[in-house]
Amino acid sequence: MTTTDPSPAATSRPSLSAARERFLSGRPLPPDVPEEVLAAWRRARFFGVPHDLAEPVAAPPLPGESVLLAAARPVLDRIAPALGLDGSLLLLTDERLRVLWTAGSMPGLGGCAVLSEQEVGNNSAALALRARSRAEVHGPEHFLDRWQDVSAVSVPVLGPESGQVLGTLTVASRLSAAAGRPHPQAALAEATVAAVETELRARAGRDERVLLDAYVRAAWGQNRAVAALDGRNRLVSDAAQRLLTPEVLAVLDRTAAGARDTDVTGLAELPEGAGCTAHVTPVRRDGRTIGIVAALDALDDPAPPAPASPPPVALTGSSVPWRHAVGHAVELARSREPLLLTGERGTGKSALARELFGPDPVQAADAARDPGLGQALPAWQPGRPLLLRHAERLAQSGVAALNSLLDEHPDTRLVVTYTPGAPVGPCLERLLDKLSARSVTLPPLRERTEDIRELLPALAPRTAPGQPPLTWTLDALRALQLYPWPGNVTELAHVVRALAERRRATGPVRRAELPDAVREGPATRPLSPMEHAERAAILEALRRHGGNKARAAAALGIGRATLYRKLREYRR
Repeated sequence: MTTTDPSPAATSRPSLSAARERFLSGRPLPPDVPEEVLAAWRRARFFGVPHDLAEPVAAPPLPGESVLLAAARPVLDRIAPALGLDGSLLLLTDERLRVLWTAGSMPGLGGCAVLSEQEVGNNSAALALRARSRAEVHGPEHFLDRWQDVSAVSVPVLGPESGQVLGTLTVASRLSAAAGRPHPQAALAEATVAAVETELRARAGRDERVLLDAYVRAAWGQNRAVAALDGRNRLVSDAAQRLLTPEVLAVLDRTAAGARDTDVTGLAELPEGAGCTAHVTPVRRDGRTIGIVAALDALDDPAPPAPASPPPVALTGSSVPWRHAVGHAVELARSREPLLLTGERGTGKSALARELFGPDPVQAADAARDPGLGQALPAWQPGRPLLLRHAERLAQSGVAALNSLLDEHPDTRLVVTYTPGAPVGPCLERLLDKLSARSVTLPPLRERTEDIRELLPALAPRTAPGQPPLTWTLDALRALQLYPWPGNVTELAHVVRALAERRRATGPVRRAELPDAVREGPATRPLSPMEHAERAAILEALRRHGGNKARAAAALGIGRATLYRKLREYRR
């Protein structure tokens, strides 16, 4: 449920409660049950959540220290007394929905240590985490018996730099007869989260200054090989840059990310053939670890490294959004249950799916070419992994065929790729709801532009023996990172391969060699279709005439002043 929709619990609570009882007993449901509520109940049943759960859910182990809790505690300590917590409950969870902090008390909610749907079924915290926006769940919208009189609102807490969800804040109260949307404490929950995010930004800035100071102290002197990392930021000296390989850098990133939970002092365990050692020292502020400094030393006689093949493009990238998405997908793929990969076109859904299957031969079905799956599924061999691409193009008959396959072969290793955007029918929507319990959204390239440097060599075609690899000037790299890449990695791959095949110049690729749209950068305001076409024609004319605006204007049949004016308008 989203806060913009009318609440079924408010408008038809008795009928929704009766519908829930019919659902639990396996009887037919009335037609007016909201589809999103029914999908949430089905997910709870899919996860095996008992509706009469009585004992509090045991929490998984909590981290030794929590950046979110440290930033939120001063805010929550100020807010809790003002909330009037008699009969209400205030909860803070982390990104895994483990409860970090509570205040107040409420029957049915006391002692609950984790709010994941897999453990307790539908609830506002799980919904807010998935939707990345404020969410409310009222009364019989919940799956558990003990929460039928609970009304709750949750707001996600976003990281100041990564934009990733760090946790959720929930206010729960008794369900009143006049309950509706928004929840009476919704504004307070959003204001509290805004204050927590402000505190996170302030602390992140202080952490970065402490990390920078530690790096400067460690790198002081002649040509020292030093790197400072905190899992998000990297400071690397020139000498360290010559020693660091992508594999060593990945190890140091993981070490920095885990330094908050374990003591990392000493030599890091680097991959064989690394050619260097790394002595790690934690960086601390206010008694907590915020990152590491690694001092690198080259080995006197390193073993000749075996020629390493680059990682598959589907796995290339060290940005936080990408590592989080791929790590989550790898974790879910360990089970034989279906997996849904969603994301914009060109984000690498199909390529990642094939990597998740490993070396096993895969049967591929493409709903864009076979919407009813009338050709692909009859040819499928039971027991063979199945990749279904472009699920958004499935016809009703294709949805029915896929549901039949899952009913007959529930242990099939199935990965489905889906590109949101086009409206979907009710049958496909129900299938997506069913798969959404195990779904991963791949971030668009514009949200992980720091990965472009790593993607460029992976996307470039293999060079002939004796030919240098494709390299890039800093100005060209800046242009690539500023461009929004509406076609994502697929579009970047087309640009890289076209340059590699057509360029005759030697040395790094310069900004002037990039396609016009990439070289000039995105317009600073949304353009109409006519303006897009006009801008493309002007850029093409400038390219043909070597940037000479007078000749370009003459070729276009417009005055030079008009050309200048239009270029200025596109940059507003």
